Amino acid sequence: MKKLFVFCLAAFALTQVQAQTAPDSIPVETSKKKPNLSGRPNDHFMVQFGMVNYGGVPDSMKTSGFSRFFNFYVMFDKPFRNNKNFSLGFGAGIGSDNYFYKNTYVDLKSNATELPFTNTAATNHYKKFKVTALYLDVPLELRYISNENNSDRSFKAAVGAKFGLLLKAYSKGKDLVDASGNSIYNKNYIVKENGKGHISGSRIAFTGRIGYGHVTLTGAWQVSNFLKENSGPEIRPYQIGITLSGL
Repeated sequence: MKKLFVFCLAAFALTQVQAQTAPDSIPVETSKKKPNLSGRPNDHFMVQFGMVNYGGVPDSMKTSGFSRFFNFYVMFDKPFRNNKNFSLGFGAGIGSDNYFYKNTYVDLKSNATELPFTNTAATNHYKKFKVTALYLDVPLELRYISNENNSDRSFKAAVGAKFGLLLKAYSKGKDLVDASGNSIYNKNYIVKENGKGHISGSRIAFTGRIGYGHVTLTGAWQVSNFLKENSGPEIRPYQIGITLSGL
């Protein structure tokens, strides 16, 4: 037992001497590898809805009620190499603007030079009437998140633009009534009319978002004219709503 103790003591002393005489040139790895955030969850899917409207037009062209928009986008998110709080978001999706009118008939199929907005209060008219423009949108955003590792628990802000291609434009009238408001057929009577002749075939809009986690306030202002040249006054729609995002 005594010999074993002496042997262990000698071995310990030898290791201490080797440690003290070891060369100082052996590198010590102190740096940590940065995590790869290229595939992090950060608003890869966005659903947007809210109010859409326009101003600066004659009374005969003004909307009534709650005109609304609905957008759905699939996005890519590319963090900046030197600052992961910032990223570039880009993708594609569908945008739908729905404009509602009261006692007004918008004849999208008209061959006239200007798009007709006809007041129908004194004649037969639709109790509910809307015009819908459906777009293939390509949104582009410069994004900021305060927590680069968890965008679900982060302050968010984004500015950018979207470029849209008109897919379809149509009107929908429901419940044809007379001047006294009595239904001519029935309350479920519906007429749809298609026509892209007066609507601009493309759109460009500036966009912005701000919020926290999965919910952000969103806004957009269209810099291009809603109507084609000579089809009417300049109409530049704006959108105010919310974005629900995830993944």
